[in-house]
Amino acid sequence: MEKRVLILCTGNSCRSIIAEALINAKLDGISADSSGVKASGRVNPNAKKLLEEKNIWKEKYHSKTIDKVIDNPYDLVVTVCDHANETCPMFPKAVKVIHVGFEDPDGKDFGAFEKTYKEIETILLPKVKEELGV
Repeated sequence: MEKRVLILCTGNSCRSIIAEALINAKLDGISADSSGVKASGRVNPNAKKLLEEKNIWKEKYHSKTIDKVIDNPYDLVVTVCDHANETCPMFPKAVKVIHVGFEDPDGKDFGAFEKTYKEIETILLPKVKEELGV
């Protein structure tokens, strides 16, 4: 049975999109979605470029608000920014929520996106596996 994870941040344009793509590409048996508390409505061009370079970009990745996913069943919700952690909504079904924060690369150079990608890969992915027991 596949486990489902929601990655939640404020704008759903950088960190949560990168985390969603990484989990879907690298963690077998785990499926990820992402959304934003106040979704920006766009994927940051540098985030998209990076995911394309890593060959893990999918056209289905887009910035969306929490109301688009709130009724989906998740085994784990991960907030990746402090604002989302503070404003994380209650989910209809009891679900485990953890916070693993990352610095926002938005507005910074491409190197900041590469750094965030590496941090998510080395810190978040093992944490998700540990929390889900896979």
